[in-house]
Amino acid sequence: MVAEAAVPKRVITLGSALTETVYALGYGNTVVATDVTSVSPAEAAKLPRVSKNRSVSAEGLLAYRPDLILAPTGDVPAAIMSQLKAAGVRLVEVKQEYSEKGAIRYILTVAQAMGVVDKGKSLAAKVQQELNAAKGVVQKSAKDKKPKVLFIYARGTGTMSVAGKGSSLDAIIELAGARNAVQEFADFKPYTTESLVKANPDIILMFDFGMSSLGGKDAILKMPGVRATTAGKNKQIIQMNGPLLINFSTRLPEAMLQLNKSITAVL
Repeated sequence: MVAEAAVPKRVITLGSALTETVYALGYGNTVVATDVTSVSPAEAAKLPRVSKNRSVSAEGLLAYRPDLILAPTGDVPAAIMSQLKAAGVRLVEVKQEYSEKGAIRYILTVAQAMGVVDKGKSLAAKVQQELNAAKGVVQKSAKDKKPKVLFIYARGTGTMSVAGKGSSLDAIIELAGARNAVQEFADFKPYTTESLVKANPDIILMFDFGMSSLGGKDAILKMPGVRATTAGKNKQIIQMNGPLLINFSTRLPEAMLQLNKSITAVL
């Protein structure tokens, strides 16, 4: 068992799921700074930000005198990692896997990095129970034919992309009892009118900030090609909180239930 003295006093979290997991473990008071994506829980949203557009600098991180930095795998450049190591700061990369088992593994990995293995096991057991309950709800609401959901990522009309196979959105759509309308490619690709019409989704899903950046539901229905889809004809467009949808940690059961409820409501 890891000694309680090993628990870090000053933690920087560089991702919303990391921040939420540390708080869920009961160690939110150790977090001294976060990244731009960390808006939940409410206390975390008030903390200083060490990143602009998700890029960080060694100086910016070291300014907060951290004894632990938690970062998504591959997000911190090698040069910055070397500088942190030279300064004696421990950086732990945590890989996010877009699955039920991945969420449990994620919680345990963060708990291990924090030196609170037993608390991690307790939290993982609680989340597993919630996942089992959420799966039960999703199965009960299952339709004979799974609705096709297309996720569009937007930050204004200039930057739009759609989620393909293997993405976090692909996984959460499946877990919520639907199927991703895009199966031809992996990850994200630029949005085109042709790809939208070809996918012909039953539902269009967006982050809430994405929908507002395009001017809301009515503006989206006026976009080229949207009215040619089943989703457009029936005005079946839903929005959800971004950090919740792609959490894949402690809030995965909540994301599954909310998305399932939204899908059921519009059909």
